[in-house]
Amino acid sequence: QVQLVESGGGLVPAGGSLRLSCAASGRTFTRYTMGWFRQLPGKEREFVAAIRAIGDTYYADSVGRFTISRDNAKNTVYLQMSSLKPEDTAVYYCAVGPPYYSGAAYYTGTNYGYWGQGTQVTVSS
Repeated sequence: QVQLVESGGGLVPAGGSLRLSCAASGRTFTRYTMGWFRQLPGKEREFVAAIRAIGDTYYADSVGRFTISRDNAKNTVYLQMSSLKPEDTAVYYCAVGPPYYSGAAYYTGTNYGYWGQGTQVTVSS
């Protein structure tokens, strides 16, 4: 059974940093794109960042302060978030995306097959 478990969320003041982790179990995803999405209060889920199997990274325009990385040996993906702003407040989800040979869009949530339960990030002003 595949499980994705996010951790590292919490309450942080504006300007602070957080590092989110997403540990996958039940299957190895080294050949898959891994992504982070978020859902702001009252908004639809939106793409944040993705990292392909070969290490290429992609980000939403609004999150130039974030860095996605992966540790294939640990089957874990990370999201380092710096200079956080109140508008970054959201539930953050990690997800398993298309396999390495797929040309499916990395920024589209419907191309992701497995999702974590989400972790709350709250940035106070």
